[in-house]
Amino acid sequence: MFDGFRSFDVHGPAGRLHSLRGGQGAPLLLLHGHPQSHVMWHAVADVLARSFTVVLMDLRGYGDSERVASDPAHQAYAKRSMALDAVAVMRHHGFDQWQVLAHDRGARVAHRLALDHPARVQRLMLLDIAPTLGMYENTTDAFARAYWHWFFLIQPPPLPESLIDADPAGYVRSVMGKRHAGLGAFAPAALAEYERCARIPGTGHSICEDYRAAATIDLDHDRADIAAGRKLEQPLRVLWGEHGAVGKCFDVLALWRQRASSLTGASLPCGHYIAEEAPQLLLAEAQRFFVT
Repeated sequence: MFDGFRSFDVHGPAGRLHSLRGGQGAPLLLLHGHPQSHVMWHAVADVLARSFTVVLMDLRGYGDSERVASDPAHQAYAKRSMALDAVAVMRHHGFDQWQVLAHDRGARVAHRLALDHPARVQRLMLLDIAPTLGMYENTTDAFARAYWHWFFLIQPPPLPESLIDADPAGYVRSVMGKRHAGLGAFAPAALAEYERCARIPGTGHSICEDYRAAATIDLDHDRADIAAGRKLEQPLRVLWGEHGAVGKCFDVLALWRQRASSLTGASLPCGHYIAEEAPQLLLAEAQRFFVT
């Protein structure tokens, strides 16, 4: 995987950030979801690198990036803090402006990145999320059952992280394998990487802190944006899997219209893991949307 890409460790605001770079052309940052790493882009990165300088990074607490120490207010894993990591990585690679393709947790980081640093983010494509605040405020029984991990991971420490750490690979396989496409959607080498990274000490706690931040400090930041009338001004393309819980439980475009000024979106015939379930469809969307 990732032939022709070079690996870098960047010193970010709170520690080491693992990243890869390949290709040439306009810079395009790819951000992964939970419980994965940059490896989730293995089926699309090489093709994108024919037209773009592609930078992939592991979010703090995931992949081979540092497991950052937490704090009572969960600021260390606030999406505002994680967005600053992305700025540091892109500045390391010499870029002041870039486009973003992001999935799941990475898409929540990308949302905050574009709001806090609007001059840096030119365009963004977000995969299979609605705004975090909108999802919490519109939670239903169906959503709570499908996204049970949202409510499990935010419980006070040490219970959820202790259960994850007891069987990290089992956690990865349970969370990912119970969705629409099952474990068959994932290349064996990619799944092995997700399991390896889940076993790195501190991963369980970092995952929980990511979600605890999303249910607390991230919502405070979102409410402040709404009160101030701040919206995403960049062109935003939102894609979701028609067989996934997000599209079934929420009016995705209606929620994003409340938060973005320039919006398009569509569902794709797949589940949550678009980049691995439907890579060719995602590539077609990316090649139409991003500017070379």
